[in-house]
Amino acid sequence: MKRKFLAFDIETAAILTEAQFQDWRSHRPLGMICAAAQQSDAAAPEIWDARASSNDGAGAGSMSRQQVGDFLRYLQGMREQGYTLLSWNGLGFDWEVIADESDDLDVCRALALDHVDAMFHVHCDRGFPVALARAAEGHRIAGKPADMSGVLAPQKWASGHYQEVIDYVAQDVHILLEVANKSEELRSFRWKTQKGTVSSMPLPRGWLSVRDALQMPAPDTSWMSSPIPRERFTEWLGGVATRLT
Repeated sequence: MKRKFLAFDIETAAILTEAQFQDWRSHRPLGMICAAAQQSDAAAPEIWDARASSNDGAGAGSMSRQQVGDFLRYLQGMREQGYTLLSWNGLGFDWEVIADESDDLDVCRALALDHVDAMFHVHCDRGFPVALARAAEGHRIAGKPADMSGVLAPQKWASGHYQEVIDYVAQDVHILLEVANKSEELRSFRWKTQKGTVSSMPLPRGWLSVRDALQMPAPDTSWMSSPIPRERFTEWLGGVATRLT
């Protein structure tokens, strides 16, 4: 039976350079300007954004703690209704930011372990992450706009381009759902490599939860000059991740 996914994504508030964003933990708290979540059986995503925390309706700097808490409770509630929470690099970014902004670390850790982070699954199997845009190309799905990114989103928001940012986060969850569903139907994940070829990874059991992906044997990364350790994604979980490996 086809799984019911609930894909989600967030955009952060802190205006950082590309280099600073790569080291985002050194610049926390980042704040959140918006979040989107879409059910696999829904036509459009639900949106939460910082404007609702501003009395005059203008673009507030970031979502309030209550707003982020409402978003977290929504995710928790949808999981209880039988949806599989789905992200792309949610383990290594989104959940940790949500934990910071909601001040609910324990709930975020529990949900992160039991959700599907498709990018983390790929990393556990292949030893390297794949960008969502590359995954979209591999499955011949329309990808992200070239003039927008997670780094640019806070700048766009600060300059008043609210709908552009909201459209971007909404498009991300739509692309993620399409990639996840097509991969499970094919029992194979595909992506476009930097060389322009299409590579693939078998998914005999479909997408694995973070908990299950952590139990996969580590792939051979001896051919890489600077392999990314799993701990880069899991350190914030504390000892839980160590016990699962």
